[in-house]
Amino acid sequence: MLLNPIIYSPKHQDESFQEIIQKTIQFFETKGLQKVKDDDTNQVWYADFLDFIKKEKIFATLLTPPAHGKDNYRWDTWRIAHFNEILGFYGLAYWYTWQVSILGLGPIWMSENEALKQRAARLLEEGEVFAFGLSEKDHGADIYSTEMSLSPQETGQYLANGSKYYIGNGNIAKMVSTFGKMSDSGDYVVFVANYQHEKYNCVKNVVNSQSYVAEYTLDEYPISEEDILHKGEDAWNAVLNTVNIGKYNLGWASIGMCTHAFYEALSHASQRKLYDVHVTDFSHVQQMFVDGYSRLVAMKLVALRAADYMRVASSEDKRYLLYNPVVKMKVTTQGEAVIDLLWDVIAAKGFEKDTFFEMASRDIRALPKLEGTVHVNIALILKFMASYFFRSTDYPDVEQQSQAQNDDFLFNQGPTRGLGKIRFHDYSKVYKTVQLPNVKIFKQQIRLLKTLLMLAKPDKSQRKDIDFLMALGELFTLVVYGQLVLENAKIYAVDDDTIDQIFDFMVRDFSSHALQLYSKSSATMSQMRLCSMMIKKPTVDRTRFDRVWSDQIFPLKDRYVMKP
Repeated sequence: MLLNPIIYSPKHQDESFQEIIQKTIQFFETKGLQKVKDDDTNQVWYADFLDFIKKEKIFATLLTPPAHGKDNYRWDTWRIAHFNEILGFYGLAYWYTWQVSILGLGPIWMSENEALKQRAARLLEEGEVFAFGLSEKDHGADIYSTEMSLSPQETGQYLANGSKYYIGNGNIAKMVSTFGKMSDSGDYVVFVANYQHEKYNCVKNVVNSQSYVAEYTLDEYPISEEDILHKGEDAWNAVLNTVNIGKYNLGWASIGMCTHAFYEALSHASQRKLYDVHVTDFSHVQQMFVDGYSRLVAMKLVALRAADYMRVASSEDKRYLLYNPVVKMKVTTQGEAVIDLLWDVIAAKGFEKDTFFEMASRDIRALPKLEGTVHVNIALILKFMASYFFRSTDYPDVEQQSQAQNDDFLFNQGPTRGLGKIRFHDYSKVYKTVQLPNVKIFKQQIRLLKTLLMLAKPDKSQRKDIDFLMALGELFTLVVYGQLVLENAKIYAVDDDTIDQIFDFMVRDFSSHALQLYSKSSATMSQMRLCSMMIKKPTVDRTRFDRVWSDQIFPLKDRYVMKP
């Protein structure tokens, strides 16, 4: 399941995409680890990467819908997911300029402004990047309170005034999709601005990073009707639906970084002796590697499966609106857990300036905190809990969605309201197909959680207690996470040892979150009793553990080493 750039294994139906992947790998392998690290340390703008993207027309190929592009140009979530992983594998800065271009393009491709779509397609062809002006310094994720304003003028034009903060590519994007309000009506609006305009002031890079995350201000910036992408409710829907598309990618950045760090940590530990014993012969080190590997495989299974649901989405099937925040919230926090486990193995080595790990250990922290915090995404996930557990419906089985096609619905998602009406297939049917020891224990925990929701459900005050709801949301998220793992384990023919080892940590994590819920000050006696019953120990199977370690993990040592 783990990416190895040297022997890149996925064989994509689209040969041109396979070529893009190979060229991208070659670009980074030729650049070498030392240059990647030097550029990171010295905060060198990645002009060489953008020149490469321009030359090979990579963003144009992967981010232009067919109606506005050449042959084989399309917005294909399958291709986008795998390209995310490659960029994350070599460094977050390279992934970031791609990610914020995706966000900037979202409101454009969702618009009915044909002229702006054609301009975006032309700029993509020319190798340009894009930006998404949504958040503000004083309001952050509270976009209800945006102060960017568009004021109508007697001439029929408008003047834009305000500031945006934490905007990737805001220093170089010729189309910055900017969210604001009409000054007279208070209606929402999305329009495009150009960093080259004299009324556009790129104030500074707000982070200490190789990436440029801009604060920009518009001061009496002239806007015409031709520059407007959306107005009113359409503007609100466009920005939220853009986030729905884009935040999924953060999980893949975590997967890419963790995979590279895993190879590096395993290679280092296998070559090192302490007290005349190889580090990888210590039982606690093996435990940390097995845990890290199991979590990383689960991350990838979940992210790949969520892509399938994105690609089959329709106005009648919006299950992806649950699975995407699960990828955003859970895969990224699992990425932190993987890095922490590996760091405990390699210890001081993880600080050394010539390692990829030093960069990954810093950047992995960013991903749970971007595109909505963990708390924001858990709050969103909780909106689906009642439908998921108690109002399931039938859907056709969803197979792997690797076909070469444009994902039209992502840019025609419609209103963002009505989340509580979305229905899901019966999760229990997925779990019933697997009878492995730790999956059985996990199913017991799920039943107890469902019992809590029926017999000791949160009261009115608890439903307003965010601290309480966060712990409950973590438990629900694990149920969804496990469902996606099992669905995709079948598709990818993952062996039983790996599945049961994944559910070893799932049982432990569920127990940990149950204890957190038990400990909340507002928890009732009934809730506490059920939470205490959820705390369980996974099945101990040393032979299974040893097989995972010796057959799957240890052979990966020295399998990939990036050249200096």
